Amino acid sequence: MFRKWIAPTLGVLGLLYGSASAGLYVAMQQPPERFGAIMSRVPMSAMMVLPFKPLWMSARKGRLDVGHGAPDFALPVPDRSRHVRLSGEWTHRPVVLVFGSYT
Repeated sequence: MFRKWIAPTLGVLGLLYGSASAGLYVAMQQPPERFGAIMSRVPMSAMMVLPFKPLWMSARKGRLDVGHGAPDFALPVPDRSRHVRLSGEWTHRPVVLVFGSYT
């Protein structure tokens, strides 16, 4: 009698795991603010079960290859008095992009 329930139970668990993984992947493709709001509601135990790192590496890998130009973007200066656009800066002086913490 116990064996009758194994296949349906594993099927339901597999469907739940696949659905949760797909939902996490879709969330990872959202802008950072939206992704943060979604992740604030996900329990930490889910991160131990779901394949977070492989999904993250796939969802956020980008589309740039070595030698491609950086995409244009604008950022506020530290005092927020104006915005600086990459396309307007690199024509006047060299630009170095630093990502992450340098402290």
